[in-house]
Amino acid sequence: MLFMPTIPSKPASVRVKIWRRLQAIGAVGLRGSVYALPNREECVEVFEWLSRELGELGGQASICEGRFLDASTDDDIERRFIDARNADYAEIAAVAKQLAKKLEARRIAPERIAAFTEEHAKLVRRFGEVTAIDFLHVPGREAVEGLLAAIARALLRDGTKPGEPLAVMAKPSGATWVTRTGVHVDRIASSWLIRRFIDPQARFKFVPAKGYVPKDGELRFDMFEAEFTHIGDRCTFEVLVERMGLRDPALVAIGEIIHDLDLRDDKFGREENAGVRSTIDGICTVAHDDEQRIAAASPMLNGLYSHFSLKRRRNKAT
Repeated sequence: MLFMPTIPSKPASVRVKIWRRLQAIGAVGLRGSVYALPNREECVEVFEWLSRELGELGGQASICEGRFLDASTDDDIERRFIDARNADYAEIAAVAKQLAKKLEARRIAPERIAAFTEEHAKLVRRFGEVTAIDFLHVPGREAVEGLLAAIARALLRDGTKPGEPLAVMAKPSGATWVTRTGVHVDRIASSWLIRRFIDPQARFKFVPAKGYVPKDGELRFDMFEAEFTHIGDRCTFEVLVERMGLRDPALVAIGEIIHDLDLRDDKFGREENAGVRSTIDGICTVAHDDEQRIAAASPMLNGLYSHFSLKRRRNKAT
């Protein structure tokens, strides 16, 4: 859906107000004064309300349903939505990491718990605002979910704090592993890890991000309130490696790549990051089925594992 406003030149506050409203509803700017949202009923409605608001301020707007003949234009618009929301999530993550460091650095005095709790609540509210306009469930979302969940556990004193060693558990066999549909970096790599090193007979189920109630015996990963998901600043792949006792340096190296790509904090700065990101982005562009994405990425991950294993053997030999 395209929104094309005509905004009066005076007062200048009208332009600022409309621009902020467009940002708040998640619209992305195209050429000139043209803004886009996905063609969904709720998006049409917010454009209609904004048009009415603009009319009351002395302007007007046209709302159109558009179809681009150039496929690359659609891809460009999708990329703008992804970049905009990832930027929002990155801002929340930066504040959340600072809060997590405060909680990890000291025992919380009773008089400080309320202040930390309110700070966490503000982050949760902001996260809710962003997820409401995250039309494509972009990759940066799950990292923030994990950080906020870890902070909540630390405040309640009943969970694992960031950086604390994780207990090793027995490997499941023939389990049903559940994750969110639209798999990307962390979920793709975690699925490969599960099938190759944890549960070769694993069955995968891909479900919507919200509202799924797990059945008895199902194991969720890389989703909110999952059995295996982000803990502190560790991505799901890293958590699985540690929880399953996979003391393999090659898997640790792959985990560092997945961490950097998923959390986007460049913690490890591995030279392989750019190539792996480009490969996975390319796979996700052409393959929309979750199993197809995992299958297409598996040879690359197998190659990385062989590379790091061989590299370690050569280093030991010398």
